[in-house]
Amino acid sequence: MGDTVRIAVSNQKGGVGKTAVAINVAGALNDRGHDVLFVDLDPQGNATENLGMRDVYDEGPPSLFDVLSDAEKRHHVVDLVREHEEMDVIPSNIDMTAIEPELTLSRRSGQQLSLTLEHVDHEYDYVIIDCPPFLGNLMDNALYAAQNMLIPALAETTSKRAFELLFDHVSALEKDYDIRIRERGVVINRIDVRKNQAREMVAWIEDAFDDTPVWKVRERAAVQRAMTNGTSLFAEAPECDQLPSFREIARGLDEQFRRRRVSHD
Repeated sequence: MGDTVRIAVSNQKGGVGKTAVAINVAGALNDRGHDVLFVDLDPQGNATENLGMRDVYDEGPPSLFDVLSDAEKRHHVVDLVREHEEMDVIPSNIDMTAIEPELTLSRRSGQQLSLTLEHVDHEYDYVIIDCPPFLGNLMDNALYAAQNMLIPALAETTSKRAFELLFDHVSALEKDYDIRIRERGVVINRIDVRKNQAREMVAWIEDAFDDTPVWKVRERAAVQRAMTNGTSLFAEAPECDQLPSFREIARGLDEQFRRRRVSHD
């Protein structure tokens, strides 16, 4: 196995289906035979709940809050990893709602997640980081740790401003840390092809990201039903007509990172 690939699933605009994209991309990578670690960096813990770990969100220390806010506890991240049928998971925790000021006070505020993941991510092909829906220290930590970004977006005009804010933030972070954060793809999510605005925005996004892969996922009730049952579409709805879309995303990521599909046989 080569170096672990870390990918931040990022868009500070809420309501774009970010967690659904993150979970199903992780499921698609698992379907290709990869070992996947899923990190729920969102203090709301939606992915933790959607992966069937609601009780873990309320558990006491050690938690993700502890390993990110105390350098002496970073190595305890190995104790946080939970097994799921499709991937391993580092769950979020209710204490994460108080992490932003703690990170502000830390000496290397934007690097805590990267330093923490060094204790565990060598066991995986991919680390998928589900980012919080706001710009701040947690988002900085995700982007610095991954330096690869997958952007979920909706086919509506509000996405234009969201892209602008995200890329302004990314540019500032790149300057601050002297790094380059690469866009690995845009996932236009929950497309309703019956709407003219949706079709027009798909065309706009494809034109705006002409050097970046743009993948399209249509609105399907099966996506939410799968998460309600604690899995991705790959475990819950193998007949869903949107599975090929997520398979294409996983295949595209493998091509970019020069990874091969691993046979389950």
